[in-house]
Amino acid sequence: AQIFNKLDIDTHEVLQAAETKWNFLPFKPGIVGGHCIGVDPYYLTHKSAEVGHHPEMILAGRRLNDDMPKYIVDRFITLMISRGLKVADSNILIMGLSFKENCPDIRNTKVIDIIEGLVEFNCNVDVYDPWVDAKDALKDYGISLIKNIENKKYDGILISVAHQEFKEWGVSKIRSYGKEHSILFDLKNLFNSTDTDGRL
Repeated sequence: AQIFNKLDIDTHEVLQAAETKWNFLPFKPGIVGGHCIGVDPYYLTHKSAEVGHHPEMILAGRRLNDDMPKYIVDRFITLMISRGLKVADSNILIMGLSFKENCPDIRNTKVIDIIEGLVEFNCNVDVYDPWVDAKDALKDYGISLIKNIENKKYDGILISVAHQEFKEWGVSKIRSYGKEHSILFDLKNLFNSTDTDGRL
């Protein structure tokens, strides 16, 4: 995704073309969180090191995945600046906190890294997730989930989790939560690239 962005090529169009190959495995770019995929490789790399093997490929993959939230924040902020939006004190809506879609599990969610990255740019970040228990979000991460999106207009909206509700709402409804020149970043490729301002 990072290479294709530099080449101005849509990653998902490339993946769509690749799916015509019979043995293609449909991996998609994004953030890797949760209690297994983001953690378990380190058990193997630790054991490898104990027996004298340096598993460079696994470690490189984890480094790349661990750096994706920062890359996403940088893309999001760049889009805001290119649109002429003021970054400091801007109001940003993050749609989704769980580590995967249609699930309340927030263990090791990398959405937190995106939120923290935006806060470092002095953005005011609201987080909405209809699946996540608000008490868990507050206890585990100090995040107060909002219950109603319609109370505010946002400078930027980032769809971080592909909950079915968000897909059903559609782009028009989601864009209605933004100000006139707000940006919509579709991290999970829920919508057509022509309907959003950025995606991986």
